[in-house]
Amino acid sequence: MKNVAVVGSQWGDEGKGKIVDWLSSEADIVVRFQGGHNAGHTLVIEGITYKLRLLPSGIVRKNKISIIGNGVVVDPWALLDEIDEIKSKGVTVSPKNLIISESANLILPFHKEMDEIREDAAGNAKIGTTRRGIGPAYEDKVGRRSIRVMDLVSEENLDHRLEIVLLHHNAIRKGLGKKVYKKDKLKKDLLKIAPEILKYSKPVWKKIDEFKSQNKKILFEGAQGVLLDVDHGTYPFVTSSNTVASSAATGSGCGPNSINYVLGITKAYTTRVGEGPFPTELKDEIGEELGTKGKEFGTVTHRKRRCGWFDGVLVRQTIKISGINGIALTKLDVLDDLDYVKMCVAYELDGNKIDYLPAAVDDQLKVKPVYKTFEGWKTSTKGIKNFKDLPDNAKKYIRELEQFIETKVSSISTSPERNDTILIEDPFKIN
Repeated sequence: MKNVAVVGSQWGDEGKGKIVDWLSSEADIVVRFQGGHNAGHTLVIEGITYKLRLLPSGIVRKNKISIIGNGVVVDPWALLDEIDEIKSKGVTVSPKNLIISESANLILPFHKEMDEIREDAAGNAKIGTTRRGIGPAYEDKVGRRSIRVMDLVSEENLDHRLEIVLLHHNAIRKGLGKKVYKKDKLKKDLLKIAPEILKYSKPVWKKIDEFKSQNKKILFEGAQGVLLDVDHGTYPFVTSSNTVASSAATGSGCGPNSINYVLGITKAYTTRVGEGPFPTELKDEIGEELGTKGKEFGTVTHRKRRCGWFDGVLVRQTIKISGINGIALTKLDVLDDLDYVKMCVAYELDGNKIDYLPAAVDDQLKVKPVYKTFEGWKTSTKGIKNFKDLPDNAKKYIRELEQFIETKVSSISTSPERNDTILIEDPFKIN
């Protein structure tokens, strides 16, 4: 059986929710392996819109098991609110279809406050975080002082772990002139919700091994995009986790040989939320048109996304970094009304032409895109389900895009609806 990892090949917001939901009809298990509730997926199923933040997309499908892996940082209160929200729309959530890794690290209230303090103090140098405490929680994880799901089992152990983490945070808070956090109040709040969290807690690595032995199809669901990877993205304007496909293994507790196919979700143009370099950004009427027609507002933050032309250089780079086998091209229909469409095929830096995005942020901000221009197709592609039915100019754009990024286009999305997809290659059925 094939196991598939899905990652975003740009800066996130590529339409992973729809594609993961579409693939989950074939999968038995859906695993979220990194990030937190800073990343959202929007699903539209039979006219009902589901906005998911921590819960894997498989949760809305019957007879699927959803897993939150050890690589995810979990705000327990946000998770319980999301469970209640999804239940109110008729979705069943129970320990039978939701598993949380006992090793997952928790986001606590002081993480969110620290996120806000840093962003406010940074001024023009702010990163553009979602202010949900993701970064500070990952810092505590790496600093070996975090609270994990398993720590909620024992009041004595929780008390000890809180002393350790608050010793660190309260020292910083005092230095910044902020009120210190009281351990007893926080411990009481955590113990109150502990039973609701712990009922989902299991050793995820063990469960995945069992599912593999049963030949279950596993779908590994990434959040954000490769260009936000803390190692390989536009650092420091990145998230605090590794968003590349290999993180599916470390973020869930299985070997890299568990992943048989990597699908990169790729928007037919480019968007970005927050600060940082964006070589093909459009600050004109075309950029506004893309944002309006594409409904480019964040699922979680509702922030307006920056829009620009498709950057083939960047996507080719992320494909190689993340080992992407094929891409799912999304939002093609957003380009339908344009007279022409452009694709970035190189950069100019200090008078020299280069074929990759350099690592230094100063250089990333200086590069100028070199474009290839395509004639627009000026007709609707919305809802088309067969490649042969696409307008000729749309087919030409897709074929040249495919050739430039050196990776097969395995599917094309022509609307937010799950079934409006042109399937060229099924990741679960590749030999």
